[in-house]
Amino acid sequence: MPRKTSAPSPATPLALSELHIQLEGLEKEHQSLLKQIKKKRTELKNFVEKMRSLATEVFHRATPSFQKMADLDQEIHTLFAEILTTKKLGKQTKKSIEVIYHNLQLAGVISYKPDSEDEDIELDELFENSEQENTEHRYQDGESQQELPSPSTARTEESRKIRQTFLRLAEIFHPDKVKDSETQMHHTEIMKEINTAYQEGDLARLLEIERQHQVGEAIDRNSEDDLTRKCRNLEQQNEILKTQYENLKRELRLAKNTPEGAMVADTRKAAKQGIDAISQMLETIESQTNIIAEIRDYVKDFKEQKITIKEFLQGPTSLQSLKQKKMEEMLDEMLEELGRIMDF
Repeated sequence: MPRKTSAPSPATPLALSELHIQLEGLEKEHQSLLKQIKKKRTELKNFVEKMRSLATEVFHRATPSFQKMADLDQEIHTLFAEILTTKKLGKQTKKSIEVIYHNLQLAGVISYKPDSEDEDIELDELFENSEQENTEHRYQDGESQQELPSPSTARTEESRKIRQTFLRLAEIFHPDKVKDSETQMHHTEIMKEINTAYQEGDLARLLEIERQHQVGEAIDRNSEDDLTRKCRNLEQQNEILKTQYENLKRELRLAKNTPEGAMVADTRKAAKQGIDAISQMLETIESQTNIIAEIRDYVKDFKEQKITIKEFLQGPTSLQSLKQKKMEEMLDEMLEELGRIMDF
């Protein structure tokens, strides 16, 4: 008796099975990118807010000290001007006083003020030469990196995609497109969220709203055409999301590399050690202000003939201590360099 064989069941096409796997992977990648972007956007927003609040606090707390320093600086310039124009001084003595005055400026103790138009011209020429050199360096760097993609190009493409997605969503969810009052209210709330995401340039959120809408539509997961179209759309969206994520990382990195960003990092490190970084900075400013005040008094005493020309030419005690400290720092650097050489 011949053995009966059962009819083979229709096999699922291999291509269709592969599309299911590909679609599942793309959907997981899509969700992961959305989470990463949301997290990075929140991190960037919090960091920028911290920079602003810290800058505001420093401004309010340090402004009186900076104003005091500015007033002292102007007073010192005025005193030197009066000494050099009204006092009867010998040629060598006047030259020595001018040297002290210029050294205070060059050392950064007081602000720099050129004596004549010639110095202005020299500084302008120096600045122009420096700018020309920088331009040449930038040009050379540009030539060596000309194959790298421009960030502005990626940003333009992202902006175009944001606008396209916004217009598609507005076409779907605009309250005027429906008559039912309950649906109108629902669409109004969604449009508020769409508008906010559009204004903030949050492509990830716009794509998420669009995806949620698409999920509500019937998709034939056994249709090769539907699956192929869905995979293609997700691939395009994921590439754009990757670009947005990289842009957010770059913006955060740039923010951290600014002086304000470095101040935030230093403040956080100090806080972990129980140190108030702003108070410490104000103490430093106060000590610098005291030094400038001492120099002001020293110049004023000479103008009012409370000290002799010999005492004046020796310089204030604060400058002498600064010179000693500078020499000690230079010695330490030389010893460190010598130690590195000996290690080789």
